[in-house]
Amino acid sequence: MENTTLLIEMGLLLLAIGAFAGVLAGLLGVGGGIVLVPAFFYAFSALGFDSPQLMQMCLATSLATIIVTSLRSLHAHNKKGAVDWAILKTWAIGIVIGAVLGVLLVSTLRTLTLQLIFGGLAIIVGLYMTFGRNHWRLGQAMPTGIARAALSPLLGFLSVLMGIGGGSFGVPVMSLYNTPIHRAVATAAGFGVLIAVPSVLVLLFKPIAVAPPFTIGSVNFVAFGLVVTMTLITAPWGAALAHKTDAVRLKRVFGVFLVLVALNMLRKAIGA
Repeated sequence: MENTTLLIEMGLLLLAIGAFAGVLAGLLGVGGGIVLVPAFFYAFSALGFDSPQLMQMCLATSLATIIVTSLRSLHAHNKKGAVDWAILKTWAIGIVIGAVLGVLLVSTLRTLTLQLIFGGLAIIVGLYMTFGRNHWRLGQAMPTGIARAALSPLLGFLSVLMGIGGGSFGVPVMSLYNTPIHRAVATAAGFGVLIAVPSVLVLLFKPIAVAPPFTIGSVNFVAFGLVVTMTLITAPWGAALAHKTDAVRLKRVFGVFLVLVALNMLRKAIGA
């Protein structure tokens, strides 16, 4: 009975988390991972699964959901001809290398360290969402040569450290190099696949000591299944709502919210 009650509580929490992440993904064009990782952390902590490896499970499960949602998004954008396959193909090797390096590092780190990393990087993303401007540019075309060789692994590496797909770092990078925003969002979905697939393959073989039921390696498949189901349902709602609201203002509000979430995670890590 106790296990049944636990599963019901976990299921309800995860359904709510997935619904919220899906709406935000559709509404703001940000990957669900930026919401899922802290949400998983607080949910599993509240359910009694706090451990030195808790953040590994949160990152791994978030990345598993990103495989499905990014593939769906990439397919939808490709049907509209929005994906820049030239960027995706030339950045793919570097992104995969960075993702593999990132997951190898994640598998050695404890929750406290990963909390600090997530909190610090989330503050940077939140500040960019709050104060960034569409007209900011670092160049008129995507970098090649040494610049691409440095940036592409860094993008994959940082994304894995946060358990997110290609949107939070990939879209700003492409926008800063003069890629139209819709093309950047579409192409970043491909980045998400390149980041998540190798990462999850590694993390499936990295078991954690204190895990909820139906966890394989570091991936909790109850969370994966429920969240993916809800995000696929609610992401179109968010996209429809985006056409009726001031998306720029909402993105800035969410940027502030993200900074506050990150600061709270840092506070918990420092106070731990």
